[in-house]
Amino acid sequence: MAPAAAACCHSPARIAISCSATSSSASPPGRSPLRVAVVGGGPAGASAAEALASSGARTFLLERSPAGAKPCGGAIPLCMLDEFAIPRDLVDRRVTRMRVVSPSNLAADFSRSLPPGAHIPMLRREVLDSFLRRRAAEAGAELVPGLVTSLSLPATPADPYRVHYISSSSSSGSVQGRGVLEVDAVVGADGANSRVAREVGAGEYTTAIAFQERVRLPDAAMAYYDDLAEMYVGDDVSPDFYGWVFPKCDHVAVGTGTVAAKPDIKRLQYGIRARAGGKIAGGRVVKVEAHPIPEHPRPRRVVGRVALVGDAAGYVTRCSGEGIYFAAKSGRLCGRAMAEEWARTGAVTEAGIRSGYLRRWDDEYLLMFRFLDLLQRVFYSGNAGREALVEMCADEYVQRRTFESYLYKRMVPGEPLGDLRLLWRTVGSMVRCGVIGREVERLRRLELQA
Repeated sequence: MAPAAAACCHSPARIAISCSATSSSASPPGRSPLRVAVVGGGPAGASAAEALASSGARTFLLERSPAGAKPCGGAIPLCMLDEFAIPRDLVDRRVTRMRVVSPSNLAADFSRSLPPGAHIPMLRREVLDSFLRRRAAEAGAELVPGLVTSLSLPATPADPYRVHYISSSSSSGSVQGRGVLEVDAVVGADGANSRVAREVGAGEYTTAIAFQERVRLPDAAMAYYDDLAEMYVGDDVSPDFYGWVFPKCDHVAVGTGTVAAKPDIKRLQYGIRARAGGKIAGGRVVKVEAHPIPEHPRPRRVVGRVALVGDAAGYVTRCSGEGIYFAAKSGRLCGRAMAEEWARTGAVTEAGIRSGYLRRWDDEYLLMFRFLDLLQRVFYSGNAGREALVEMCADEYVQRRTFESYLYKRMVPGEPLGDLRLLWRTVGSMVRCGVIGREVERLRRLELQA
């Protein structure tokens, strides 16, 4: 932990990094080491801190609640295990059956198109986040348990940023104190309600609510979900997203996400529990979690020498709600960009971060985000669209392209003839399901009236 963690409340500690650090790729001989504060210790922050510390930067990783974790389904793409060297023993479940259930309870099973040997790893966020933070510390990052309260901006390009925080613990017990870090650059990885983003005026964006219950099931019911994950769509579980039942080590995560008003979340959670029905009957709720998630990227993701990554930058796909991989990827890309510019020029600049981080990120993922946003607008606008979505999910060509894109995180070029057939089937599904969707909505209204 940083020396300032136990500082007296009435005399804030200030850490000005010494210039005598050993040389590395981020600090050539005779040059001061790069100093960076990474705010937020989830996958985005931990990955940024590891990349920076590995390059020789003096890195502070601030996390307000190291024992906590964001409510999350916990699914990651298969490629993340190797790309980020995630130990296989951290994986709770290896899902080989993914079922999508329509508003009228028609189901599409993805399992028949899963490539041989492939699966969807399911992890608990507290386990993954703790591992990534520990690895960042092993690379040289200094972990600072504390809450960032404000950010003092530099008066000139040569001045440092000052990160003000309240420490939350120390090795000798629970102690609170105030501290200040003086750094050359800041990485904001502190989630959808990012304090860093507010301090630098990165702009507002729409957030959704993720609500989740961890439900411990009887053995027989848990065996049913051994390698099965379920997604439910419909206005009863979410007007703009979906509900889920995802298996973990000794429980299932049952939740929903929506941009609806907060009071509606309990009604929607009741809807997903009702749709899952007898499959989770007899289960005991062991934990209830809720957290905001972004709906789209922020207007500004780099301001001066401050860069936003993960949820703070808005890197959650609207159609699937996926964010873990994109968080870790953006954090690593940002950390490396800062370290590379410092090693090359002895400075970190807004132009350099934009070129080394934002341009690379957008080149690789902007098209994917826009495509998934389009799918969300087309298929989640009503129950008719959701019925069509589930019907399309049963199509083998759709499943194959989905798995190729999801498991390995790349946009897969389509086959011209296959895409033409898919377009024709999509139009047919939308027409057929318009009738089904209107009937489902009528029945739901009658149920509510009753």
